[in-house]
Amino acid sequence: MKWHLKMRWGILFSHPRDFTPVCTTELGRAAKLAPEFAKRNVKLIALSIDSVEDHLAWSKDINAYNGETPTEKLPFPIIDDKGRDLAILLGMLDPVEKDANNMPVTARVVFIFGPDKKLKLSILYPATTGRNFDEILRVV
Repeated sequence: MKWHLKMRWGILFSHPRDFTPVCTTELGRAAKLAPEFAKRNVKLIALSIDSVEDHLAWSKDINAYNGETPTEKLPFPIIDDKGRDLAILLGMLDPVEKDANNMPVTARVVFIFGPDKKLKLSILYPATTGRNFDEILRVV
């Protein structure tokens, strides 16, 4: 993450699954607000337990939802954490919500890091609760 942030603020946020309605609207809003985050010197990075292929296909849906050309490109990367390694390391798994294989999904976690790479804010929403990216922008 250090290479991605350089001397900027950073937001790492997770979502339960690609192709779900709430996650689509959330990442759509994050994409719409990306220029506002950039004005504040903030880099966004998303994470989920889905594959890179799923992320790319889903990006088309997100862009279409935003009324834009449905491409595989979003203004921020989405980390493939199919093995849940990073989610486990960072405590991002929802203790209650499970996928079809009875494996825990990622909760809706937000970590905000300062330019010094130190954690400035963390928010954990259950997988079943959507979050407000306008509010996240406000706290930066």
